[in-house]
Amino acid sequence: MAKENNSNTPKKPRFSSWWIYGVIVALILGFQFFGSSAFSSTEKTTTSELQEFLRNGDIKEILIITNTRQAKVFLTDEALKKDVHKNVSDKSIIPSAGLAPQYILDYGDLQNFEDEIKNIKKDNNLDTIVDFDTENNVLGDILFSLLPFALIIGIWIYLMRRMSGGAGGGAGGQIFNIGKSKAKLFDEKTDTRTSFKDVAGLEGAKEEVEEIVEFLRNPDKYTSLGGKIPKGALLVGPPGTGKTLLAKAVAGEAKVPFFSLSGSDFVEMFVGVGASRVRDLFKQAKDKSPAIIFIDEIDAIGRARGKNNFTGSNDERENTLNQLLTEMDGFGTNTNVIVLAATNRADVLDKALMRAGRFDRQIYVDLPDIRERKEIFEVHLRPIKTAETLDLDFLAKQTPGFSGADIANVCNEAALIAARKEKKAVNKQDFLDAVDRIVGGLEKKNKIITQSEKQTIAFHEAGHATVSWMLEHAAPLVKVTIVPRGQSLGAAWYLPEERLIVRPDQMLDEMCATMGGRAAEKVMFNKISTGALSDLEKVTKQARAMVTIYGLNEELGNITYYDSAQSEYGFTKPYSEETARKIDNEISKIIEKQYQRAIALLQENKDKLTELAERLLEKEVIFKDDLEKIFGKRPFEKEELAEVIPNGKEITEEEDKETE
Repeated sequence: MAKENNSNTPKKPRFSSWWIYGVIVALILGFQFFGSSAFSSTEKTTTSELQEFLRNGDIKEILIITNTRQAKVFLTDEALKKDVHKNVSDKSIIPSAGLAPQYILDYGDLQNFEDEIKNIKKDNNLDTIVDFDTENNVLGDILFSLLPFALIIGIWIYLMRRMSGGAGGGAGGQIFNIGKSKAKLFDEKTDTRTSFKDVAGLEGAKEEVEEIVEFLRNPDKYTSLGGKIPKGALLVGPPGTGKTLLAKAVAGEAKVPFFSLSGSDFVEMFVGVGASRVRDLFKQAKDKSPAIIFIDEIDAIGRARGKNNFTGSNDERENTLNQLLTEMDGFGTNTNVIVLAATNRADVLDKALMRAGRFDRQIYVDLPDIRERKEIFEVHLRPIKTAETLDLDFLAKQTPGFSGADIANVCNEAALIAARKEKKAVNKQDFLDAVDRIVGGLEKKNKIITQSEKQTIAFHEAGHATVSWMLEHAAPLVKVTIVPRGQSLGAAWYLPEERLIVRPDQMLDEMCATMGGRAAEKVMFNKISTGALSDLEKVTKQARAMVTIYGLNEELGNITYYDSAQSEYGFTKPYSEETARKIDNEISKIIEKQYQRAIALLQENKDKLTELAERLLEKEVIFKDDLEKIFGKRPFEKEELAEVIPNGKEITEEEDKETE
């Protein structure tokens, strides 16, 4: 049985319109280069040969073309029989018939050329005819003059097709689709199969978006009590924490039309296109309501208005934002259309966009804690073949500050490392190597380092390890290495505590441990080097934060110069020049005090520092066990991570009735 033709399937065009453009260009070039060269096959001669032919009486007529600086030479019948002209075809010498001449030459100055011919005719008493003419290729000139216009029109049609999503064939109605929305409508059965089970951690954020899905599935449950369905939810958080993944889960779970696009899809070079696409997007969503619209990276169009428009000209982005504000909460508000948006730059969004009635809920998607990281590892380890039952608690502890995307990268990198070593399965060491690779960079085994530099690096890293071992609030050491990785020549790896609040003594201990590297160089060699650049950068930021942000300095008191509404101070600092000098002095005092403290600790333990550095030079990598052999058990025990216990207890239905 013959297969039915689907009328909705677009037919492939028989030929591309670019063939037409190619033919036009070929014709123009043909007329230009060949149309005026009808005598291109004629034998060419030189001015000296022409003069010789003329003196011998071989030339019957010379036709001088003034506009092309060419001369056509027609020979006599007697001359055609001579051996000197045997290469010339026997052609008619009647120029009025339009036939080709026997010779053609290019001359320079017309007046000189004409005078030379007249002199030869006069001296030899010749009756050679000398005529003048112009030669025009009218069709070629017309087509060549139209070539720029044809190219401009072709390029314009091509750009219109690209912007409207067309490909090949005639432009037709594609040009007028530029103002249509570029949103992709997802089908939960075919386009995406992500569900909330695939989203690990993020329990609070997941509950919020699950409730939004429930609003659309069962609206009567909420509206029966007088509530209204929220109009929008804004997902805010650092990059890689799972904002887009949550939106994919909503698309897979909602069972309603889901429109997805990026904020940059509204931006266009033509005025009014962005606003037109916003109108078209909400019109499509309203026609298919209940529906969800997801706008990723909404800060592309949602930035605060009026701050960056220094030119005073029309701002297309602001027009697009105004239209979005109107569609989300205006006179013609769409019903049963929920807008989800994601950004990691909530501080730059317009206040009108953030208010209740547009984005009723702001869901903060934070970096995962240790328990959430364990759940994320469980998700990403499903497709990976592991050699043994991995300790997920250990992996979660080894990745503090990692986002969900970072953990996915760790799992993938571990699998690649195991495959590179031709292993049949991925083990614990592969994951540790993957963390080192991501945090520190690629290991450089062949980097040329002198023995003196290697010794300095070893004492520098041993200084970090020694000071951190002696301080109560410094992060516990994991390992120390002098193997170059990335831009660093050595590194000391720590396992920092995940604190919700930080006290001054904790910050000062961390700063002292950071300055331990430079202090070790001073104690052992009485010299310092440039190797402490990253350490100085870190402690300077910490000291500045203590003084200007957290109000932890006695000299300046309980005051902060941090403004949460903007990430930078802008054009002016929020304090006077006198205060700026005080801030600089206090920062310098804090850093110098911790530097001297680190020097004092290392001088007291100089022999142990030397032993540790020598072991590091021997092994290149040492672990916590090596430090315990040299220093003994660490004198400070870290308290275990406290479980989060909710305040109060859940009230049962019976207790609720008794209360009533």
